[in-house]
Amino acid sequence: MKSITISDVAAHAEVSKSTVSQFLNKRYDYMGEKTKQRIEMAIDTLGYQPNIVARSLKQKSTKTIGVIVANILHNFSTEVSRAIEDVCNHSGFHMIICNADDDPVKEKHYIEILLAKQVDGLIIFPTGNNRDLYQKMLDNQYPLVFLDRSVEGIPISAIMLENEKASRLAVEHLVQKDYKRIGMLTTSIIHNISPRLERVSGYKKALHDYGLPMRDDYVNSVESSSVQDSLEEMLGLSEPPEAIVAGNDLVLIEILKFVKRHHLRLPEDLAVIGIDDVSFASFFTPPITTVAQPTFKMGKMAAEVLMDKINQKRIEDERLDYRFEPTLMVRDSVDNKDVT
Repeated sequence: MKSITISDVAAHAEVSKSTVSQFLNKRYDYMGEKTKQRIEMAIDTLGYQPNIVARSLKQKSTKTIGVIVANILHNFSTEVSRAIEDVCNHSGFHMIICNADDDPVKEKHYIEILLAKQVDGLIIFPTGNNRDLYQKMLDNQYPLVFLDRSVEGIPISAIMLENEKASRLAVEHLVQKDYKRIGMLTTSIIHNISPRLERVSGYKKALHDYGLPMRDDYVNSVESSSVQDSLEEMLGLSEPPEAIVAGNDLVLIEILKFVKRHHLRLPEDLAVIGIDDVSFASFFTPPITTVAQPTFKMGKMAAEVLMDKINQKRIEDERLDYRFEPTLMVRDSVDNKDVT
């Protein structure tokens, strides 16, 4: 079957090739309505499909960005990706999402694949362990934005939560409800993932500021698969924590599984606050108090900063960190503790 070309469209619509090209690139400010209608009809009648590869070579742009998330199972990853897609769609871009599973090897592999596909820019939830590759892209002035995390010593724009404040909000709420033995569980910090480190730091600072003891056996950072075992150890102590702060949504899910499996009552047997406002938090029984991130605003900002870099409207050192405020969502998994 003969491939339909832009020349065929131009001949059918009785216009020049350059006019069709302007139409395809949405540059029709001075194009009459009847001309646009003729071109549209010609495209529809002939079944013309633009050659994306040829256009990319000519424009030196694929109109595509790559997004490498740390873990697609995170509620945060899903919501920010949705916001990024909104900005891409509005800007005439497409996006490719890759899941690195917090694995530096997978992350490096996906970065190299996306660069080979000549995507115009990248949004990465960095593992932190590909410093040479990050620096190489930075040195080459390649459009790059970090999301959720920063990497020490790599001056790349990062869109992040005020993570220490998120933990502080959780601890403050528990203190106001008369809880004194407060623990925290988060996913592994072995790779120095910045939001996890900051949330643990915020938790410790809040305990210190409120004059509460910081016990090493009340705080732990483990893989998601070990959260329930870690919680069992904590609750098996002679003086177990009365409340637990879950460092992210995956930890919260594991804690709630443990609660159900052991027939614990929230908040009577254990008070729980999760950082990340997961979709089920409001209709779980009882509804779970959380500290919410403005996920859509963060995703939108990440995409807009990247688009500015792609369009050379923003220089790298103009601003590095974009921090967003957390919000405490008060529900029923924390209540006033009876003073005995």
